Amino acid sequence: MYRTDLATKRAAAAEMMAEVGVGVGAHIEGSPVATRRRAAWRRVAGAVALHLAVGAAGVLGLPAEALARGAGAELPAVSIAVLPPEARSTYERIHAGGPFPYDKDGTVFMNRERRLPAEKRGYYREYTVKTPRARNRGARRIVCGGPPKTPQACYYTADHYTSFARITAP
Repeated sequence: MYRTDLATKRAAAAEMMAEVGVGVGAHIEGSPVATRRRAAWRRVAGAVALHLAVGAAGVLGLPAEALARGAGAELPAVSIAVLPPEARSTYERIHAGGPFPYDKDGTVFMNRERRLPAEKRGYYREYTVKTPRARNRGARRIVCGGPPKTPQACYYTADHYTSFARITAP
């Protein structure tokens, strides 16, 4: 009797899945339905990431279109004068060669997401921008490229490397 009930339940489940357009093999890894589902979730995740990046543009005061460009395109610019006071302080410390309040300050930034222009390993270094009321290092950083005391270019991120803006003099 148990096997009959189980077979009936499986048949009913397959019928319901067919009605909503999901094949019986939807749970099987590599099946066409599972592949379509993963592709759909990737599209959703990409749309959410873009939405968050556009929101970050508002925080930075940047045009939203600037974040839609790839790493090969020129990054948006932001004047040091409009950055938060903590970022200005960190920027000054970088050019003075320190001291830095966090152990990770001055360590090599790998640019794994390739959001900054491509350079050799060790070119970029990251520095923490203190975040008020944060218990940890927070999400704000300045990443500079070139020699540590005389960087050629510095970039500000308020969202932990999701978007960058090139820092310019006032």
